[in-house]
Amino acid sequence: MQAKKGLEQALPRVSITILVALVGICTAVLPARAEDWLPVTAAELGMTAEPKAPGAPAIILYRQVDRNDAAFYEQIYVRIKILTEAGLKQANVEIPYEKDYESIRDVEARTIRPDGSIVAFDGKVYEQPVFSSRSTNIWTTNFTMPAVAVGSIIEYRFRHHLRSFWAYGSRWLLNADLFTKYARFSLEPNRFFTVRWSWPLGLPEGTRPPQIAHGSITMEAHDIPAFVKEPHMPPEAAVRLRVDFDYFNGHLEKNPDIFWRNASRRGSVVVDRFIGAQRSMVRALPQIVLPGDPPEVKLRKIYARTQQIENLSFERAKTSQEVDRENPKDIHDAGDVWSRGYGSGLQITLLFVGLARAAGVEAYPVAVSSRNAYFFDPRLMNFRQLNSTIVLAKLDGKEIYLAPGVPFAPFGLLPWDETGVTGLVLDWNGVRWVETPFPDASVSLVARKANLHLDEDGAIEGKVVVTYSGLEALSRRLRERNEDGPARTQFLENDLKRAVPAGSEVTLTNEPDWRSSDPQLVAVYDLKVPGWVSAAGQYHLLPVGLFGAEEKQEFVSAERIYPLYFEFAFDHHDDVAIELPSGWRVSSALQPRRADYGALVYGTAVESAKGKLQVYRDLTQNAMMLKTSQYDAVRDFFQSVRTGDEEQIVISLETSAATR
Repeated sequence: MQAKKGLEQALPRVSITILVALVGICTAVLPARAEDWLPVTAAELGMTAEPKAPGAPAIILYRQVDRNDAAFYEQIYVRIKILTEAGLKQANVEIPYEKDYESIRDVEARTIRPDGSIVAFDGKVYEQPVFSSRSTNIWTTNFTMPAVAVGSIIEYRFRHHLRSFWAYGSRWLLNADLFTKYARFSLEPNRFFTVRWSWPLGLPEGTRPPQIAHGSITMEAHDIPAFVKEPHMPPEAAVRLRVDFDYFNGHLEKNPDIFWRNASRRGSVVVDRFIGAQRSMVRALPQIVLPGDPPEVKLRKIYARTQQIENLSFERAKTSQEVDRENPKDIHDAGDVWSRGYGSGLQITLLFVGLARAAGVEAYPVAVSSRNAYFFDPRLMNFRQLNSTIVLAKLDGKEIYLAPGVPFAPFGLLPWDETGVTGLVLDWNGVRWVETPFPDASVSLVARKANLHLDEDGAIEGKVVVTYSGLEALSRRLRERNEDGPARTQFLENDLKRAVPAGSEVTLTNEPDWRSSDPQLVAVYDLKVPGWVSAAGQYHLLPVGLFGAEEKQEFVSAERIYPLYFEFAFDHHDDVAIELPSGWRVSSALQPRRADYGALVYGTAVESAKGKLQVYRDLTQNAMMLKTSQYDAVRDFFQSVRTGDEEQIVISLETSAATR
């Protein structure tokens, strides 16, 4: 793989006014679509394996991506060879897209049998929702190829449309989920902006860098390895080979120091204009704080009040008809956010900064790069990578980071994807980079306290109280913020089911406080685990790890490609009390177990007294990223966890009770 390189090219720019005037022309002259498919060779028909991808169930023979950022679409062509039975799943095609901004159109497909005969696709193409969050609404376009068998070739093409005038960065994703024999890429840039392109992770071996000719950028590549997905891997954009295209409305600066100095100044101008005259903030302040409140009390009250404002960034996506009916007024400054009671997450954040400054607290907006999609690199000089805004406030000389624009975020706690990241302080005093804190595992606790009883048939049953704290609580509230009561109940029940043995019966019995910024979210369950205790002659065996089902599947693979990446550090603490049936006792006690690998710590302890068994279990993960070279140690650790969870507590019926 080539070392990190970049290629820059400044293309002519014209005004946005001209861009708007010419959009009709751009869309009217889309290139005509070819009527014929590419010819199929005898070598492709006769292929039974690919030496450069041994054991592959299928490979991509040919992939072509032609993107047009002037007309807001890309044309995709894919040809796949089915090599084994496992490759037959490629017949079910799923094309992901962001529904709020994109669409998939003009799907065409066909199957080529091993004898060269052709079966055209004439089936149904349907859409299906996959995932929805505060910032994404992912759907797939689906269809099933006809008459697919081992040795067949399937190919399809479609047009991927983007919302016009959407400010985006284009990219070519080079390695697909299958090995690619040959690929061609092209881009018709949007000529009304300056464009820069780069390949941060290098290019496939032997690939010539992108070339520009007649205003178009092109590249060809051969033998591109498949992209492999692993559990707990970094974001795809951080590890997937790609060519990024970034647009700029202005001079193409090549010096990162100058670029970020100018970006900081421009950001500060925007902030000052939005916050505006402090008079409106000073007038609002008496409605929130008292004159004698200490600075921290003032800041906490301001934080709580701004979080009560309707946050438009975290609402479900609305149809254009709904927007028209509601007819929200435009927000021009922080005073509008305060008076109208709604705003975007960014607008609420800037309102908080204005109120904090009016209260005499030093506060700055900080543009940060969330790490859920990629990792920030200032050398790329792309301000759009700083895609979120938080606040840096100073109290008694101590710096604290706040997220007033994120619903349910407790005071002093950032969402997980904004922890441990780089941020640019928007201030007139030049460029100042900061690193947001990565909270310790103790901040995000899942405490499971169970009071159960053992039945004669070996089942355990009773109450479980689960307290989610810190990021464990915030992440669940954010995920379920737009769901109804039944959906939230199902979500929490599934959450506990993943931790307990298969076949367990889980029922949520309380109504958790979903709308609060309280650091804790409490869920109460009825739990029944059939057959948890097994008979072994006159003894019965009870495993230690009641809540260890998820760890049974963690890091079992012998190989690892990518570093291990965790959203946040956490601590899982289990306190399980089991009341034994009358006449039963613990026959053999277990010694405490502890596995300490530094960032990973596991421990168990068992106590018994007066017909009651008490089992304690702790699992702590205190890292964001671990190197691939550390994987063997991580794998050993989780094997220790599985071994400890499978330890058996021996219980038996007392002799006097057995003879009655």
